[in-house]
Amino acid sequence: MEVIIKANAEEVAAEAYEIVEAALRAAPSLSLGLATGRTPLGLYLLMRESRLDFSAARFFNLDEFVGLGPEHPASFHRFLHENLLGGLNAQRRNVRLLRGSAEDLPEECRLHEEAIRAAGGIDVQVLGVGRNGHIAFNEPGSSLGSRTRVKTLEAQSASDYASMFASPGEVPRFSLTMGVGTIMEARRLLVLATGPMKADIVRRMIEGPVTAEVPGSALQFHPRATIVLDEEASVQLARRAYWKWVYQNKWRVGQ
Repeated sequence: MEVIIKANAEEVAAEAYEIVEAALRAAPSLSLGLATGRTPLGLYLLMRESRLDFSAARFFNLDEFVGLGPEHPASFHRFLHENLLGGLNAQRRNVRLLRGSAEDLPEECRLHEEAIRAAGGIDVQVLGVGRNGHIAFNEPGSSLGSRTRVKTLEAQSASDYASMFASPGEVPRFSLTMGVGTIMEARRLLVLATGPMKADIVRRMIEGPVTAEVPGSALQFHPRATIVLDEEASVQLARRAYWKWVYQNKWRVGQ
């Protein structure tokens, strides 16, 4: 696990962008897994402004609310098109987003897994971490070997999305989500976390025990997980000074 601590959210976005840019230049047909929420918005803005050629890249999303069609203002499908895909030269045939309005939800999940396999797997998976430790919508207690499936949201997760809906009662309590096992098969994980509200869960994810109660802690087992934090999200890390030194000095061993 590589932990990178930057001064602020803007620097987090810039670091993440450099990682995505390097991966795309190395492999123009890059398969990119996409997270939603406020944290990756800075990265997505830089991607849109870059004028990089994403025409051969493949895109997959992490999750979606059950019952929301692509045009619903709170759907992750619409979020990704408005904040990223609509500003890239992405080809429609290369975009595979989970459909929360699908009639057969288990089949939709199966098709998502099948599409990822057909693409040769995900090269870079962008992730955030929820305040309760969830990655995608894998809530506490999720199997660390889980696959894409229907998942019930905890009340806290639902409340975090209440601002996207007319009233808290309209927030769906079910989602489609890539499983922890699915996520762990990506060749590289790029996790972004900013702000003081993430400090406690960041510490538990990076330095705590691996447990299903903090699904993000499973990332400790990944061979190439990069965690990019701002100062506020890093303040509770016991090894904070060590992580900073490693990042500043990795050039000494050719990294």
